[in-house]
Amino acid sequence: MKILYIFPHPDDESFGPAPAISAQLRKGNEVHLLTLTKGEATKQRFKLGVDKNEMGEIRFKEMLCVEKVLGLTSMTVLDLPDNELKWMNPIELEKVIEKEIHRLKPDIIITYAVHGISGFHDHLVSHAVVKRVYCKLKSDGNAYPKRLAFFTRSGEVFKDGKFRLEASKEEEIKVIETCSEEDMERFRKALDCYVTYQQTIEESNVKELTSNRVPFELFDEETSKTYDTITEGL
Repeated sequence: MKILYIFPHPDDESFGPAPAISAQLRKGNEVHLLTLTKGEATKQRFKLGVDKNEMGEIRFKEMLCVEKVLGLTSMTVLDLPDNELKWMNPIELEKVIEKEIHRLKPDIIITYAVHGISGFHDHLVSHAVVKRVYCKLKSDGNAYPKRLAFFTRSGEVFKDGKFRLEASKEEEIKVIETCSEEDMERFRKALDCYVTYQQTIEESNVKELTSNRVPFELFDEETSKTYDTITEGL
């Protein structure tokens, strides 16, 4: 099947879902990535002494490394304004996403859960616009996508004073993709691609906190069981 992940920033694909992306590819699926911005507004640019344009290009080159490490079927990185998606006309943002969906015709699209995990507003906007596009496409009678899934966390809300990560309730999780050690190693190597973010990666303990069981919510689907793969039940 054809899976499309839609995230707002570079590294969103690697901070959590990368093991599942690797597993989905290993199982013979196409996995495509659409990233809405180049992540140029990061404060890392001040440490590096570069402007937003230069920072965006640095992060794009890091994403090219991720594309190769994970073996993505395709990757598209747009240049929408990082940290400013909330100021965009949502209709225009929806048009951009809908255009990419029509180009790829994915069976499944995946974005952040409603809490955005970190709560960052670009994550919340992405959830809302992707869900709106999915509902529109279904209403228009399109044969694709067949499923909308939300990448999330399970368990308790994580708080350590600097980082806060939200989680979904157990009953909201409908897919748990179990990943191999090979998938976990690709996830770790994908994070290593983000050279400019190594301090944040280390401080967040993301490599240690990320489980080999990656959870997803499913939108507008009633099921009493928890699927083992994102494609099950289609």
